[in-house]
Amino acid sequence: MPDLPQKKVGIVACSGEELPEGTITRLAALKVLEQLRPGETVTICLPLFLAGGEGDRAFAKFYPTITIDGCEKRCAYRGTEMYSNRPAKSIVVNDLITQKGLGKPEGRRRLNKAGFQAVELVAGQVAGQVDELLGKAWSRREGKFTETARKGEPKEEVVTTCACGSGIPIQKIHVNGKEKTFIALPLIFQTFLESKKTPSESVIGEIMDMVKIYNGIEPAEEAVVFQAVYREYVAYCQKHKVKP
Repeated sequence: MPDLPQKKVGIVACSGEELPEGTITRLAALKVLEQLRPGETVTICLPLFLAGGEGDRAFAKFYPTITIDGCEKRCAYRGTEMYSNRPAKSIVVNDLITQKGLGKPEGRRRLNKAGFQAVELVAGQVAGQVDELLGKAWSRREGKFTETARKGEPKEEVVTTCACGSGIPIQKIHVNGKEKTFIALPLIFQTFLESKKTPSESVIGEIMDMVKIYNGIEPAEEAVVFQAVYREYVAYCQKHKVKP
């Protein structure tokens, strides 16, 4: 089964407040999100992401992201790579300022003229990267580009998505007689099916490991969730004509 075309690109901005460059990253990200590419981008909150935000981590795992860092510490890039997937693109504000010969940005709450010039420069660079990413096919399973998307190729619409509107599929299944929502479960099933892993206790154990990354599951519920996921994966394989 081919990967679903990505719906949007995630923007991860540095949350540092001790340097003007941190302010530049946030203002540039906001400009891209609200003015330059509002229909093609979603924001990923770095502090929430690092603290274990399931929706943000799921998006960054399965869809391309652009990180905007203020300095060489590259906290946004490293955090995204550590907890989800390697960012598809990245920008370091200090490096870009040096490359373009801009003046030194000053001010944290109120930027000087050079600071606002840097905001415009960074936002333009990010917008261009968004266009580039959406023009290529991104493999969520491999975490890299595959082939250039064909112009005019229809995109699949993901009907059921997570509440953040990022386009990540969810799946509702019955656990102990109650309907529960699981983030990214269809993509996890797809990944395992493409790896030719048919249903078995060991395979469902691997699936559960991924499910628990993106969904909070109480220890007391693990056994019944395991059985429910087993049942759903068998049905998924049968639907795609793969025998258990």
